[in-house]
Amino acid sequence: MTELGPVAWPPEPIKTERLVLRGSEARDRSAFIELLASPEVHTYLGGPRARDELERELPEAPERWPGSFVVDLDGAMIGQILLRRATGHSRPAAAGKADLGYLFLPRAWGFGYAAEACAAALDWFDGVLPGEPVVLTTQSANVGSMRLAAKLGFTEVERFQAWDAEQWLGQRS
Repeated sequence: MTELGPVAWPPEPIKTERLVLRGSEARDRSAFIELLASPEVHTYLGGPRARDELERELPEAPERWPGSFVVDLDGAMIGQILLRRATGHSRPAAAGKADLGYLFLPRAWGFGYAAEACAAALDWFDGVLPGEPVVLTTQSANVGSMRLAAKLGFTEVERFQAWDAEQWLGQRS
């Protein structure tokens, strides 16, 4: 994955009805560790990372990079949105396109935060790179992610096998 291109980063925080999408800050470190170490979050992502490894490796101030938004609810990180260039994607239909990814802490599931945050990030993306398609890949067994993809306007391009599971690739124009 590489940068989005000629996009000023970081943008001003993006505010929705309930959330703020912003760059990462030192105060987000423990939430990043929780997110990356969560077995629930990584059920369809190859499994969690070891908490002690994350404690050693994650910098005190989590790195900021273009396309990475912290999702903030009432001053605390509840998730992350990633919009990055899929230059190394194994599927030709996705290669080089912007790729949407998202991770949310389990305590934030079921409240519509992912849909609200992803829609806001996609609106921002449409404003800075109008007309550019966005792709999303998820395991077809991940029912919640499949529902979110449909709600956000992604339509199926193909299904394929990877990481011992069927994957779904969708695109939003």
